[in-house]
Amino acid sequence: MKHRLLAAAAAFAFSLPVAAQEASPPLSPGEIAAAAPASDWVEIPASDLLVMDLAPAGKAKKKAPPRRVVIQLMPAPFSQGWIGNIRKLAAAHWWDGASINRVQDNYVVQWGDATEKKPLPGGVAVVPEADYTSGLSEWQARNAERDAKRQSRQTSEIPLQRVEPDPYPDWHSRDAYTQWVDFYSGWPVATSGYGLDQVWWPVHCYGMLGVGRNLSPDTGNGAELYTVIGHAPRHLDRNIAVVGRVIAGIEHLSSLPRGTGALGFYEKAEERVPIKSIRLATDLPAPSQPKFEYLSTESESFTKYADARANRRDPFFITPAGGADVCNIPVPVRAVSK
Repeated sequence: MKHRLLAAAAAFAFSLPVAAQEASPPLSPGEIAAAAPASDWVEIPASDLLVMDLAPAGKAKKKAPPRRVVIQLMPAPFSQGWIGNIRKLAAAHWWDGASINRVQDNYVVQWGDATEKKPLPGGVAVVPEADYTSGLSEWQARNAERDAKRQSRQTSEIPLQRVEPDPYPDWHSRDAYTQWVDFYSGWPVATSGYGLDQVWWPVHCYGMLGVGRNLSPDTGNGAELYTVIGHAPRHLDRNIAVVGRVIAGIEHLSSLPRGTGALGFYEKAEERVPIKSIRLATDLPAPSQPKFEYLSTESESFTKYADARANRRDPFFITPAGGADVCNIPVPVRAVSK
């Protein structure tokens, strides 16, 4: 009898509506990304991947594991002048034998020709400062109505009323550096205006690739590159070109010994890390070409993922933050089986 009652109780529990049963714990951001359907993932073209191979580490170099870093170059319309130069430099094998020359703690890793005497290949262009920002007319038109409503709320003459604060405000409203941040084709971007006349720029988040330069009006040509290995240096936005991001192998850069010279430069030649080669993935043999895809930032899965990053509700968290810096919403990227 006892066993029949237990069985009946179990059957009754399974027959209850979902709301009456014990709710499943909210998914973490990583779980949301992992559950995203295949249709929400976008393949990164091999022509947009830059592959950097560093010399093996340690004394037993023949047995040392390879140190490969894969970089995704930024799509149009951003930074295309510098990226055009980078493609020319890679095609000319210009970085072969160059080195990592600077590792500044909580800031950047920088590489290029330490002698600053290596001639550049033909066709490397001078990029104007105006190219630090770009227009996004088609995308802006889609968002113009939303932006107009935001501006209207901010300038409204309606008398202030006491309202309860939103426990989960839109993460877009939490940026400290500009009026609006968003994601465009898988990349974090920012703007300082509204409507169709606004301009946008890519932002300096962890792992982003930038172009080293001298004082203005010099904008750099792409031969000297760096990647962010520390807290997002957003003060560099619109002052230095962002041209890509590291999507694999960041550990080979972030774990390097810090330079002891000014700004983290290595003081001795033997401290520099040799670069074996930097190639576009399309210039590698097909079997060794890396394949990656990113979670579409226009997908419903990404909307849920971004909300979960801003408002952690999974079991470990006690109090959701109610917002997130755009750099704290890294776009999920995954390797694809060949």
